[in-house]
Amino acid sequence: MNVMTVERPGMLSTLQDTGRFGHQQYGVSVNGPMDEWSHRLANALVGNDEDAAVLECTLTGPRVAFAENTLVALCGARMRITANGQPVPQDTAVLLRRGTVLDVGERLQGVRLYLAVRGGFAPEPVLGSRSTNIRAGFGGHEGRALKRGDRVLVGRAARDQPVLPIEKLMVQSGMPVLSAEHVDVAAPGRERGQDAPSENDNASAGSDASASADADADASRAIPAIRVIPGPHWAAFKNAAHERLATLSYTVTQQSDRMGARLQGAALELQAPLELISEATAFGTIQVPPDGQPIVLMADRQSAGGYPKIAYVASADLPLLAQAMPGDALRFTVVTQAQAELAWRDNEDRLCGIRQAAARVLRPAFAASPKHIAEDRGQQTEQVQAHAQLQE
Repeated sequence: MNVMTVERPGMLSTLQDTGRFGHQQYGVSVNGPMDEWSHRLANALVGNDEDAAVLECTLTGPRVAFAENTLVALCGARMRITANGQPVPQDTAVLLRRGTVLDVGERLQGVRLYLAVRGGFAPEPVLGSRSTNIRAGFGGHEGRALKRGDRVLVGRAARDQPVLPIEKLMVQSGMPVLSAEHVDVAAPGRERGQDAPSENDNASAGSDASASADADADASRAIPAIRVIPGPHWAAFKNAAHERLATLSYTVTQQSDRMGARLQGAALELQAPLELISEATAFGTIQVPPDGQPIVLMADRQSAGGYPKIAYVASADLPLLAQAMPGDALRFTVVTQAQAELAWRDNEDRLCGIRQAAARVLRPAFAASPKHIAEDRGQQTEQVQAHAQLQE
C-alpha cells in the first residue's frame, strides 16, 4: 500500500480532481483545480486518467515522503523543489525512490502548483468526486487542507510498470522519465517553442537567490492579455464599460481566493439599474456587483449568482488567471466565441501530444493477463480496506 506522509503541509494544499459536476442545482459547488491546464498536464505526464486526484499547492508547497517508489510530476507555478536536497525539474515525470523526501519550497512565479502521482491520490469519493470542498467540509482528505502528520492513500494504476528498466530509473534524487519539453508543449499564454521559466533555476537557488527573486517578480506581472467573450448582459453596460474592460488594466486584490478573483480598477457601469433572478454560474464568469468592480468566478464559486454578467473568460486563458498573484495587473481582450474555441482546441492538441508520448513511455512492460485483470477488478475493494487501515 503506497501512502504519502505529510511532514509539512504548505500554506493551502488540497486534493482536487476535475470537479464535482451534476449537483449545482442543489447548491453544491463544483470545486476542482484552479489551473486545469497544469492539473491535466501533470496527470498526463504520469500516465493517469484526466480525472485522477492531484495535490493543489498554493503559494508554498508541502514536504512529503512516499512509502513506495512513486512516479510524480509537478506542474504549474514555479517553486523551489528538491528530493533529498537535490533539485527536481518541473513539467517532467520523475521516479522517486521509496522514502525520498520531496520538498516543495518557496514560490518563484505563479500561485498554484500541482503534484500528480502515478495512480492518483485515492480518498473516498463524495458525490462522485475526490475534490476538496473546504467551505462545506467534505471531499478530498477529510474535507480540509492537509496538515502535518496526514497519511494520504495513493491509488494503484491498472498498468503501473514503466517500459524502461525500473532499476535504471530509480535514483536517490529522482530522475526524469518523460518531459513536456520533448514534445514542445507550451503552457497556455505562450507560443510553441517559447521558453517557460526554467526549472533548472532551482539548481542555482543559493548564489542567485536575490537576483532570481527580482527577475521572477517582474516576470510574474508580465501576464498576456486574457481573452473574454461578451456575456449575457453585455448590452446592459455602458459603451464606456466595454471600452474600459478592453483597454484598461485591473489589479488582483488581496480578497481573491478559490471562490473568485476580485479585481480593482475603473468601474464598469450599467446603463440603468438591472434586477436579475439568480441563475447558474460558470467557471470564468465575470460578474459586476453594484460598486462596478468585476469579480471573476473561479473553481469554488457559488452555484448561482444574481449580479450582471458582462463577460466570460475564455477557457483556454483561465489558467493565466489562476496563477495571478494579488497585486498583479491583468488586461483583457474581447474575442468571439469561435476564437475562444480555437484557442481551446489548440490546448487540447498540445495535451494530446503529451498523452501520446506518455502512452509510449509508460505502456505496460508486459501484456495484461487474467491475473492482472482480476487484480484491477479488485482494486476498489483493496482501496476501501486501505482506508480502513489508515483510520485505525
